[in-house]
Order: sequence, then C-alpha cells, then structure tokens
Amino acid sequence: MSDGVTPQLDFTGVSSPDTRHDRDDTQGESSASESEYQHALEVVFDADNAHRRRSSLVTTENGRPTKQSSAERRQNTACFVHSLLESKRKSRRSDSNYLGDINEDTKGDKGAETVHNAATHSRLLTKRQLSDMAWGVRELSKRLGSVRLRLKVKAVFVLTKAHDESLIGYTRELVDWLLSIERDTPYIVYVEDTLKHNSKFDAQGMLSHEPSREGRLKFWTNDLAATHPNTFDFVITLGGDGTLLYASWLFQRIVPPVLSFSLGSLGFLTKFDYSGFRETLTRAFTDGVTVSLRLRFEVTVMRSQNKGQKDRDLVEELIGEEAENDFTHKPDGSHEILNDIVVDRGPNPTMSAIEIFGDDEHFTTVQADGVCVATPTGSTAYNLAAGGSLCHPENPVILVTAICAHTLSFRPIILPDTIVLRVGVPYDSRTSSWASFDGRERVELCPGDYVTISASRYPFANVMQQGRRSEDWVSSISRTLNWNSRQRQKSFKEWK
Repeated sequence: MSDGVTPQLDFTGVSSPDTRHDRDDTQGESSASESEYQHALEVVFDADNAHRRRSSLVTTENGRPTKQSSAERRQNTACFVHSLLESKRKSRRSDSNYLGDINEDTKGDKGAETVHNAATHSRLLTKRQLSDMAWGVRELSKRLGSVRLRLKVKAVFVLTKAHDESLIGYTRELVDWLLSIERDTPYIVYVEDTLKHNSKFDAQGMLSHEPSREGRLKFWTNDLAATHPNTFDFVITLGGDGTLLYASWLFQRIVPPVLSFSLGSLGFLTKFDYSGFRETLTRAFTDGVTVSLRLRFEVTVMRSQNKGQKDRDLVEELIGEEAENDFTHKPDGSHEILNDIVVDRGPNPTMSAIEIFGDDEHFTTVQADGVCVATPTGSTAYNLAAGGSLCHPENPVILVTAICAHTLSFRPIILPDTIVLRVGVPYDSRTSSWASFDGRERVELCPGDYVTISASRYPFANVMQQGRRSEDWVSSISRTLNWNSRQRQKSFKEWK
C-alpha cells in the first residue's frame, strides 16, 4: 500500500438487512442464513487421509467412528471473517483494484457445501491437515491485520459483569446510546437475561423513552450464545480480561468480532477506554475495524474404557500398536479455550504424576503439582505465575510449564501449534488429577484418563486499535507487569 492508507473491505452488501434480521425473540434465529455462516466458519479438510489413533476416533454418541460423506467433508471454513473475505473475493473477482497485495488463495474453501453437525475435531487431524489448518489461520490473521473490515452490524451482543453494581450503570449508558433514535442504524441489542428485572438497569424505563425502541432490546442466555452464535454480528464487553475470557467461553465455536472496553484490573486484552465509547463505536461501525485472530485450543477429555483390566500402561496404549477393534478411550466433552488448560493435583495432598505426549511420542513423566498448557494469549496468566515464558500472541506456539515440579531439571518448553498434545494420568498413579479450562468447568481425571490439546479451528476474533498491532502487547506488559522496569544506570562523568 504505497500511499500508506489502510485498505477497507466493505461487507455492507453481504446480505440484506430485511432478510438478516427478521428474528423471533424466543428462537434466536441467525442474523444471516444458516447456510451462509455454516458455509464459511470452519476449515475444510480431506477426510480420505489417514487420521490419528483409532481410539481418538470414537465419538461420544455411538462409541464408534463414522465415515463422512464427501459433502460433509467439504462443509464449513475457519472463522467468522474468513467467510466475509471469501464472499467478497468472489463478488469482486473482476475488480482489478481489489487489494492486490493480499493473497486470496483460500485453498479448501472452494466448492464448500453446507452440512449441519458434521464438524471434525482438531484432535482427529493428520499432521499435514493440522499444519495446513494452522497455516491458514495464521495467513488470514496476517491479512486481516492490514485491512479494515466494514461489517454490516445490526445485532449487538453486550457482555458485562451483571453481579457488579458499578458496571450496570455503564451497561445501561451504552445500551441507551445504541438504542437511541439518533443512531443511523436501528440496532438490536442483546444483554444478559439477569438484567431483565434489574432495578438499576431499568429495561422498561429505557424502552419507554422512544417508541422506536420497542422490540429492539432483547436478552441473551448461555444456551442462545452456544447454539445460535450467528444471531449476533458484533460483541461488546465491559470489564476486564476475565469478561473477555467469559465471551470466549460462551462462544464455543463461531466467535463474532469482540470489542472490549477496559473496566477491569489489568487489561492485557481490553484495548479501548470506556470514556470514549461513543467515538470508538461510531468509528467501528462506520469506518470498520481491525481484527486480530487469537489462537484457541480445542481440549477434549478422554475417558479410559474397560477399567477392570489389570496391568494397563497409558504410554503403551497411546503410542504403542493398536489392535483393530481396541478402543481404549472415549471422548467425554470438548472445550474451546483462549488462555490455558491446567491439570493439577486438585484437593489431593500429594503431588500428581502426569504423562505428557506429543503426537505419537512420549515426552516425559512429570512429578509436580500440575502442568499448565497455555496459548500465547494465556502466557501472561497462570503460565507466567508458574515461571513460563512471555509470548507475543501472534506466535503460533503451545507453551508447556510445570507447576512446582519436584526436580531441578524441568524447564518450560515451547512447542509448535501443529502438535497434538496429550496430558494424562498413568494407571499406576496414587491419586487422580483435576483439569480446568480457562479456570472453568473443573473435572476429575482418574488414572488412565487424559486430555488432548490441539490448535482450534475457531480462533478468537479480537478487535484491535488501528495501527497498534504489536505495540499494544509490549505496552500492556510494561504497563501492567512493569516488565524490565529498573532504575537506569548512571553514565560516567569524565574527569576534566
């Protein structure tokens, strides 16, 4: 871009507002057609390639792997904005001025068809498939860092700490501004259902100000966010990093672009000052936004089967030869996480024994209070407290750090995001361990159980300040952690 002007991708014509937002409040219908979003929200893979271990292919529903049709294999692409880039690329194929500096090769997206409920978990992918998927997300993120996306925003999801009285007033002020007749677009605003009868939020009083507000203030539930994420075009959070992590937890698959106002304690991820929210949102909706795709992990709990058998070895089961019909483990739930997965000793008074595997290799056995496996985004959280390395969020890596390891030789390690990690409890362990996902959903891992950790096909779309992609991270660790802060060494004074 020789003129130094940030290019814009205008997506205001992706679909008609009349068809996108004919919603029923109780059903939570999508703001675009189901086929439009499902066509473009996952990475496409060729399922003819050999998958990983057969035990990992066991599905939760029927206990045995099922072969997908060719249409099922072609469904879905990799994140929210990826679909918009692809749709605009097709519509402007003949435009010679259309962002020539951006590589528009979308690989497996060509010819994708819509098939519901046929998602392939990252843990099932071959090494090549996982590498291609991770590379595709990184390339997309790189392109998005140099463009502004002008999105057709109609439905706005507002997330705040509803139990914090000080934030309810800020939330009401924001919602009142979005619903005002002075806005060019009649936004539909969704707030948490716990605010429906909150006296300080006063939903009815807000609606009574203008007749045009009737039917435009709605209330979301966890189930609506989980099952109909395409209902929402844009997410606004009011709080700190924990509130942003909660947004990631609510949207376990598709994540709309998230703009965060800093009203918390530290603010590694919350980049915008609430005092200027009017100007910030006006620019975002009219001029467009710059989006950073944050790596998330897909974590699946694998439960040991046939626990009555004796003399079982977890290492042998995970890296040894498999019998044709020997399904040693079965999945018991998956989670998309933005910060970290922690396996620790929980309430047990003794340390844990934890096996760590990478792909089909046994890395090591850790005797420690636990193990923290963090994304680059989570490097400043529990990983930092456990002595792990700080890592820029654009690095495509997995950080592994032991928590109080009972050895002098264990050091934190950084692995590529193309590895599928397995962290498990050996059969001969004295006690069970516990796993938590972004500090939530704590579950027990009994001897023989393990978790798989791999790069997710659903990155977190975080709205960034224009032109401050790398500087923001360095300034945030300097501001919040006083990184490398010390008194400057005095210079010598020459003798005269």
